[in-house]
Order: sequence, then C-alpha cells, then structure tokens
Amino acid sequence: MAQRFVLNETSYHGKGAIDAIPEEVKARGFKKALVISDPDLVKFGVTGKVTDKLDEAGIPYEIFSDLKANPTVKNVQDGVQKFKDSGADFLIAIGGGSSMDTAKGVGIVANNPEFEDIISLEGVADTKNKAVPTFAVPTTAGTAAEVTINYVITDEDKHRKMVCVDVNDIPQIAIIDPDMMSSMPAGLTAATGMDALTHAIEGYTTLGAWALSDMFHINAIKMISDSLRGAVKNTPEGREGMALGQYVAGMGFSNVGLGIVHSMAHPLGALYDTPHGIANAIILPTVMEYNAEATGDKYKYIAEAMGVDTTDMSQEEYRKAAVDAVKQLAADVGIPADLKDIVKEEDIPFLAQSAYDDACRPGNPRDTSVEEITELYESLI
Repeated sequence: MAQRFVLNETSYHGKGAIDAIPEEVKARGFKKALVISDPDLVKFGVTGKVTDKLDEAGIPYEIFSDLKANPTVKNVQDGVQKFKDSGADFLIAIGGGSSMDTAKGVGIVANNPEFEDIISLEGVADTKNKAVPTFAVPTTAGTAAEVTINYVITDEDKHRKMVCVDVNDIPQIAIIDPDMMSSMPAGLTAATGMDALTHAIEGYTTLGAWALSDMFHINAIKMISDSLRGAVKNTPEGREGMALGQYVAGMGFSNVGLGIVHSMAHPLGALYDTPHGIANAIILPTVMEYNAEATGDKYKYIAEAMGVDTTDMSQEEYRKAAVDAVKQLAADVGIPADLKDIVKEEDIPFLAQSAYDDACRPGNPRDTSVEEITELYESLI
C-alpha cells in the first residue's frame, strides 16, 4: 500500500526567521493579510513582532483576535466573516494551537463555504479547495499546528472537541523562530513541551507508524527530552531545540495519527477548558503503561532517546524505563501527576464515551473500549 506524506511548501527555521515574511509575501503576489492571533499576544506585543515587519514593508493587514484558548465554532465563523469584510487575500496565524486552528478553520471555510456550519468539518471532510494561503508563526513549542493537516474546534453546544483532518488546510509557509517563543512563561513552556513529547511518542507507536514517520518521531523524542528542561529555564539552546523538536514531531504525527492520550485529553479541554498540553502530560505515562504490551520493542528506543542505557534490560525493564523517563521529565518541569484537581467523578462516563468517539482513538496501538478508558480516567483521580 502506498504511504502519503503531506508537509509545508516552505519552512524557515532559527532566530530571525520572521524576517523572511515580507519577502515571501511579495514573491507570492499577496496584497493584504488578515492576521489571526490570540488577544493576549496582541496585548503584550508578541503579535507586533510580525506586524512591525509588515509595517516596515508597507504590507497592509487587519487583525482578528476574537478567539478563545480552545477555539469554538463561533470563533471560526466570526473569523470567516472578518476575512470576507477585510478584503484580505492571505492569512497570517500567530500564536499557539488556538490561533493556528482558528486560522485553519477560517481558511478552509472561506474557500469551501458549503462547510460554513463548521460542524460538518469534523473527521475527514471532503473539501474541494485548498484553504486560503496561510503563513503560520508559532509562539509555543508544542502543537506543531504549523505543519499538520489537523485542527481542533470546540462544539460548545455538545461540550466536545471536534478533530478535523484535511490535507487542504496545511499552511503554505511555516516560520519557526525561537525568538517568537521566548516570552512563554515556564508553565506554558512545560505544558506545550509535554504536548510535543506526546505527539512524538504517540506518533511513534500509533498503528499507522512506518519507517519514514519513525525517523521523525524518534529524533523528536530525543530533541525534546534534551531541550525541554532548558526551555523551561528560558535558555537559548533549550528554546531552539524545542522549536525544532516540536516541528519534527509534527512532520510525523500529522501523517500517521495519534492515540488515546489525545482522545482522552480532548474532552478535558472541551468540558473544563484544561490546557491541552497539561492534559496530555498527565495522561501520557498512564496510557504508555496501558499500551506497552502492544508496542513491540519501541519502548526500548524511546528509553534510549531519553538518555536511558538499556543494555541487558529485559522487555519488561525497558518498557518501565521508558515510562519512568517520561514521568521524570514531567516532574522536572512541574507537571501535576494526576487529574484530581481537574476531573469530576460524575463526569467520567461522558468523558470516556467522548474519548472513545474521538478521531484519535482508532490509531491507538492497543484495542480499547469505553469501559477500559473509564478505568484509565478513574486511575488518575
């Protein structure tokens, strides 16, 4: 069977990468941007690092920042209207997953208006046209939304997150500039970094994994493990390592899928507005233990990528070592060990059913059920 891989048309990496934006805009003949960015990033001048470049180059733009941390159907619909009213012909998404996901939804619906309800985009939507051309400038090192074909929108009416998968939504240009991430506080750096590690580990062990995706994921695990502690301390080396590591993870998982860490984390964001990275980080070790029997020798290579000497270890020992290495990294960067302060016991039936129905669940290496997911949630409170 043929394997498909979808990546950005062009990407820029390293300190000062945002300097390339005006040149790329002019080379592609674009006239006016709609900048989609988180309101706090606008308020604290992070978005301005990019719009200053547009001002200097005489490139007109308008800003849309009416979006939530877990963007909603209404956020996307409002963004589509703003795009139509602005007269823009391309998008610049500046932020973390929320800004990127909003921009993907806006870009898709603007060119595929038959999906204006947004709800019908869930799963693999049969869109006919590519999204509005988009520049993606991440300000967090975690979601890798700038290089993926996935985005997540919250259906507030049903209190659930919709995972949307569409090859037409991938940004044309990704700008991975660690300077854009330097203002992240330690807690957000830790949470988004553990999100990136979850992408790499789930992508490495998912049912769809194969040689090319494995190459990206095992290297991403090493880069993230080597860099996250430093990034939390705001070292330049840590920031640069995380900026690249999370992008490399995205190159892989976007093309092969994830598993039940993500499907269990998504309902927590929808119901409680739990930051996605924190939910993933707490759930990851528990699900790794649950999945271990279905992963062959892959935990050996995960452990080694995270600095563990597996010489003479049995399968049981290296699997435990991999899980322990993840737990230690999470603890070192201040991630809570359980969901006691997040999940209400009476919500677990709804959470478990939502997780089972989530688009990420079929990629899990071990077959699961609503009952077993219920037990996993219960073990974490």
